[in-house]
Amino acid sequence: MASRPEIKVTKKSEPDDVAAEAPSQKQKKEIGNYRLQVDRQTKAFYLTEEAAEAAGLIIKKGHPVVQVSIYNSAEGVNKIVELPK
Repeated sequence: MASRPEIKVTKKSEPDDVAAEAPSQKQKKEIGNYRLQVDRQTKAFYLTEEAAEAAGLIIKKGHPVVQVSIYNSAEGVNKIVELPK
């Protein structure tokens, strides 16, 4: 049987500034201590509890069945948002 000739393969090196992750898999930067969570999934970060609660009320009015809560990462406390009576 005849032997195969050797093939040399050279890999192109990527520049250092190119990120290895896909753009859709980049993590969001956390800005603020208050996290708005819908059904235990974090949707947004807020600097104040009032801003997070206002956004949570808008979601709760549109979708009263889902659980909307505000998580305070500094104190580790969850506050459930309920519709006003």
